[in-house]
Amino acid sequence: MQLIDIGANLTHDSFDRDRDAVLARARDAGVVQMVLTGASREHSPMALDLALQHPGFLYATAGVHPHHALEYTDECDAEMRALHAHAEVVAVGECGLDYFRDFAPRPAQHRAFERQLQLASEVRAADGQRKPLFLHQRDAHADFMAQMKNFDGRIGAAVVHCFTGERQELFDYLDQDWYIGITGWLCDERRGAHLRELVKHIPAERLMIETDAPYLLPRSLKPMPKDRRNEPMFLAHIVEELARDRGEDVELTAANATAATRTFFRLPDAR
Repeated sequence: MQLIDIGANLTHDSFDRDRDAVLARARDAGVVQMVLTGASREHSPMALDLALQHPGFLYATAGVHPHHALEYTDECDAEMRALHAHAEVVAVGECGLDYFRDFAPRPAQHRAFERQLQLASEVRAADGQRKPLFLHQRDAHADFMAQMKNFDGRIGAAVVHCFTGERQELFDYLDQDWYIGITGWLCDERRGAHLRELVKHIPAERLMIETDAPYLLPRSLKPMPKDRRNEPMFLAHIVEELARDRGEDVELTAANATAATRTFFRLPDAR
């Protein structure tokens, strides 16, 4: 069973002490490739640096999360464009809107998102195709959809990563032919129970899987790690839960998610 983690925050300082061991454990658990999330001016180049150290295994995104929206200056935009000149950077983002935390003022979030949508409309991969978008949305659905609509026909593929929303949000995304990223939120009996039913409606060719490590440790994992840190090796647990909820064999769910991921990010076969 080959798995690809589409969202791992491996530049997080909680991995500084044992990052190589984390990567080895992921490989042993069937994770053959990972896309490292770049979500700020600091961490986007760090994600690329890690990807360059592990060619064919690690890839990166480059963008600015809405929490860091105030960072998105002209200088930041130039930095992001330079990062996207690298083939190892396979998507624009993490970008979007977050009204749940409101760590950045909403007008600043809108500006940063707009600039990254513009970036996604302009940057191209080596094959001449637009790079896909790696999107974040929490408690901002209407404004998020409105900003995305402004770029109809001007951007490539998009994934709403770490989907935790309700039925209408899911179907709005699927109506746009966007991809959906499912995390260990599915395994949270307090907040994620509604996802157990919703994941049945995601077409196999639009479904991808991720850990969002070190965040969102699956609550159904046994035994739990003592430090409560999530890591990519637990992707196998997430796909098992996902397959059960979809009424599928886990090998089929894994194979379909891996195929969808390779199509979306245009990844080569694992080495």
